[in-house]
Amino acid sequence: MGLDSRHTPPSRWGTLFLLTFPPLSWAGNAIVGRLAAGHVPPITLNFIRWVIAGAILACFAGRSLLAHRGALQRHAVMLWVLGALSIASYNALQYLALKTSTPINVTLIGASTPLFLLVLGATVFKEPVKPWHVAGALLCLIGVGFVLLRGEPARLAQLDFVAGDLFMLAATVAWSGYTWLLRKHRPDLPLPAFMLAQILTGLAVSVPFVGWELGVAQESIRWSWRVAAILAYVGTVPSLLAYFSWDRAIARAGAQLPVFFITLTPVFAALLSTLLLSEWPHWYHGVGLVAIGMGILLAQKR
Repeated sequence: MGLDSRHTPPSRWGTLFLLTFPPLSWAGNAIVGRLAAGHVPPITLNFIRWVIAGAILACFAGRSLLAHRGALQRHAVMLWVLGALSIASYNALQYLALKTSTPINVTLIGASTPLFLLVLGATVFKEPVKPWHVAGALLCLIGVGFVLLRGEPARLAQLDFVAGDLFMLAATVAWSGYTWLLRKHRPDLPLPAFMLAQILTGLAVSVPFVGWELGVAQESIRWSWRVAAILAYVGTVPSLLAYFSWDRAIARAGAQLPVFFITLTPVFAALLSTLLLSEWPHWYHGVGLVAIGMGILLAQKR
């Protein structure tokens, strides 16, 4: 695409920003999720995040949502499923993961989504699979394996896994299911109204889990300016700005190029973890990143 040219037009620099901003934002989300551990319960953090995002989005998309009541009724079941998989499940599981895992691990496992997309596509949606897709999936699997096992194969025999890594694995499966359903059954709604509908259904699904976390588990929020800043960030930057930026990036650059920028998320997470958390990447993170990145390249080949 020639984005590195000295004479790149401003529109291309704008596209470069739109492509880079979301993975940086999502890496930042992993960092603040780690910082929130011990201060805000993970399911509650996710709930407040989407309450903030939903309230902001309602100011712009509320009328559009009401104007499409017919589409909401037609696609009610699908909207509940999509909201449950994305808003309620994926994000809450990610914050649960960050209680015991690192942002580097979480974002690397999340970057392996093409592996699970391929498996779900072949087994559930009967999509054709080509040899290089299988090769890409295997590379992603190797990369995820290195991260899960911390580069120590003996952990597999002992079933010695970090709980957070397994939560993130479950989150990635949920996101892959969401992606396939979105491809096959996307409701005919404008993007802002569609996002708001998912937020509302996802929040409704989350309510009993938040009640359990705060009531039965007796966890609580330790309010401070730091917590307020965390909530402000997660409720705006990765929830709204990144998603709309990603949508515009796909509109400008097509569907293929943005996939490669997704691999920047664990890179940014490693840099931010080193700077802000003093959590240094290990050799197995590098192996995992290379394997997952090569797997994504193969998986995207037509």
